Amino acid sequence: MQCLSKSIRAFIGAKDFSESRRFYRAMGFDEVVIDPKMSYFKVSRIIGFYLQDYYEKSWVDNSMLLLQVENFDDCYGELMGKDLPTAFPGVRFSDVKRHDWGRELDMLDPSGVLWHFAEFRGN
Repeated sequence: MQCLSKSIRAFIGAKDFSESRRFYRAMGFDEVVIDPKMSYFKVSRIIGFYLQDYYEKSWVDNSMLLLQVENFDDCYGELMGKDLPTAFPGVRFSDVKRHDWGRELDMLDPSGVLWHFAEFRGN
């Protein structure tokens, strides 16, 4: 591909837009409100995603995002310390998975979007 790229951003839906906005702020994302039905959540200048006030169950149930982290142990400790499943019904974390390529923690958000937090060996 010959396109000089700056970032790639996914769009995800929300069953309850207000709750999902609170959830992602509680996770530590910075919110930029685009309009009343869309926000951009970012962890850095180039890493983020769009949250829409739109819910189509089959689409959301098949949405997955992977956030590659530099230090898995720090990320794990921060996420577990927030006790998100208590504050947001439906949020669940998997056990830590160890793969040949590295470690991974999976999380379902309040709408059912599947997140993968991963640290790749050697990267």
